[in-house]
Amino acid sequence: MSTDKMSVKVNVDLQKERQKCNFNIQEVTFIFDGGKEQTLQRKKIEDIALNSGASIDSIPEECLGLKERYDNAVRKSCIYSRIVKNEILEITGLEALGNPVLRRTADAFFKEISPFMLHLGMFVPTIIGQCTEEQQAKWLPRALEMQIIGAYAQTELGHGTFIRGLETTATYDPETEEFVLHSPTLTSYKWWAGGLGNTANHCIVVAQLYTKGQCHGTHPFIVPIRDMETHEPFPGVKVGDVGVRMGFNTADNGFLSFNHYRIPRENMMMKNAKVLKDGTYVKVARHEKLTYGTMVFVRVTLVKEAAINLAKAATIAVRYSAVRRQSQPKPDAPEPQIIDYPTQQHKLFICIATAHALQITGDWLWRTFKDVLADMRGGNTDSLPELHALSSCLKAISTSDSAAYIEQCRFACGGHGYMLSSNLPLIYSFVTATRTYEGDYTVLLLQTARFLVKAWEQVEAGKSVTPTVSYLTLAATKEKVLWNDFAEGIIRSFQAVAARKISACAETIKRHMKTGICYEDAWQLTTVRLVSAAESHCRSVICQTYWNEITRLTASCSTNVKIVMEQLATLYLIYWALERSGDLLRYSTISEKDLNRLQERYEELLALIRPNAVGLVDAFDFRDEILRSTLGAYDGRVYERLMEEALKSPLNDGPVQASFHKYIKPLTKGKL
Repeated sequence: MSTDKMSVKVNVDLQKERQKCNFNIQEVTFIFDGGKEQTLQRKKIEDIALNSGASIDSIPEECLGLKERYDNAVRKSCIYSRIVKNEILEITGLEALGNPVLRRTADAFFKEISPFMLHLGMFVPTIIGQCTEEQQAKWLPRALEMQIIGAYAQTELGHGTFIRGLETTATYDPETEEFVLHSPTLTSYKWWAGGLGNTANHCIVVAQLYTKGQCHGTHPFIVPIRDMETHEPFPGVKVGDVGVRMGFNTADNGFLSFNHYRIPRENMMMKNAKVLKDGTYVKVARHEKLTYGTMVFVRVTLVKEAAINLAKAATIAVRYSAVRRQSQPKPDAPEPQIIDYPTQQHKLFICIATAHALQITGDWLWRTFKDVLADMRGGNTDSLPELHALSSCLKAISTSDSAAYIEQCRFACGGHGYMLSSNLPLIYSFVTATRTYEGDYTVLLLQTARFLVKAWEQVEAGKSVTPTVSYLTLAATKEKVLWNDFAEGIIRSFQAVAARKISACAETIKRHMKTGICYEDAWQLTTVRLVSAAESHCRSVICQTYWNEITRLTASCSTNVKIVMEQLATLYLIYWALERSGDLLRYSTISEKDLNRLQERYEELLALIRPNAVGLVDAFDFRDEILRSTLGAYDGRVYERLMEEALKSPLNDGPVQASFHKYIKPLTKGKL
């Protein structure tokens, strides 16, 4: 059911806020979406998916039992899948798999998550990325038509990010031309795969490949796990749900084990490596890099997904802050809107700016990913290490920042933010999970750090380096970088911080090795510094990309849009300069006077952005069905919506609950 914004009675304070807005909101929406065409396509998709009202529940999800919530999620997943299959994919093609518009629209159907999400999110992309053309012809139409429903099982009970440590085995039997899948230990059970517990009938399983007595490392296999008619697990397959979680409880995250379970040889995904009928193992050159594509793809998409979720939280919190009035600083004066408090602006405006920074950086990363993918198809994998480093650190920082700021948005809404009907706790529980899955925060930053240390060694050797680390030459002189508070100066200082930290890490590793310890131990002793260096590198990449891209994207915009977008980007740069003032004092010539001036500029920017705050979150253009928030609806009817939602609780289905007669009354009568 589409929100008709012209006919809805809007809260007076929110209406006044919109009248203050001095820029063209639609222009900013185009920037956030990546262009006018993308906005129009998104709106068209949202109309197709949402105008029927199929996404709306009569009883809130959170008021249902665990099985009821899962059943309802499956029901709505089938509805949404038909819409995607029959209408949306005709508009977008398979490009939709890397486009967050599907995830954004799905949010209207699921407060938590669809049990089908990983089918389109990982199962289908892996078929595209890891199967031969012949295999794709067999599996892809069935997957897109939802004739089969797939999960992606990589993580095990005993191993997550460390893929080489996976224990599940796939041993080739040349006599039957089959792979025998086996889970030799409890820790080898596949664990966490979304949709696996009860929903999927097929699964991509990552297992250690053995043939002719030799292990060739981890490879992906397409594995039927349930009967297509009865949905019963096949003999030799043990599968179920991992149990109640902090979030994702409608996704039936599952466990999976095999007891000498056989699959045909052709079910090995053979685009990058294969096993011949006689058991001979054959791989293409640089197999390990090519098989990493799915993981990189997911990490790239998670950056933009983090931006979308933070934008949702910021929309809810800013609109609520415009409606909510609290305290009385001046006697006999009305209670002010809480958005008028600078402390509230400090909490919220960085959230708006960060959503833009991550979305714009995510778009840039997606373009980089597509370029590298095109090179790889032509046999050139030279750019993959840099993409791996970028996707790793950007996934880590974007999900970490988003989780922290979404929680900050909840804090900014006081007690009402604690209500599930605000949707802030549910958005937070989703995003905080993304900080861990598809690569833990610390592990990913250490992966980036390996690339950075190698890049520094290239600089020391006088060799050229890739564009995102070209700033490393700033560390060569060992002198502090000259501070200036223009945007370019702040970015250069962030780059100098990263460069000096990276060079210090390399020197520390060398110093440890001079004592006689091996490189691996020297690396481990330096990991705290390495994580910090990788975080600084990522921060400098985001800052430079955000500033450069916003300058490019607003070049043809109206004057006021340019101004407000520059204000947001400058706020982001100054915020992080103040947050990392210790690093700047250490590696640049910044002074206490400079820091005081930065603080003044930051507070001035809060005041300048204040009149446009509601306009900025309106520009994210979230329909009420997608926000699903009593606090953040377009009309600002916060208190009415809170009460309406409260009355839907099963605890309000009558004035007296049965527990009174069964337990409380006997207690008060002294009969227990």
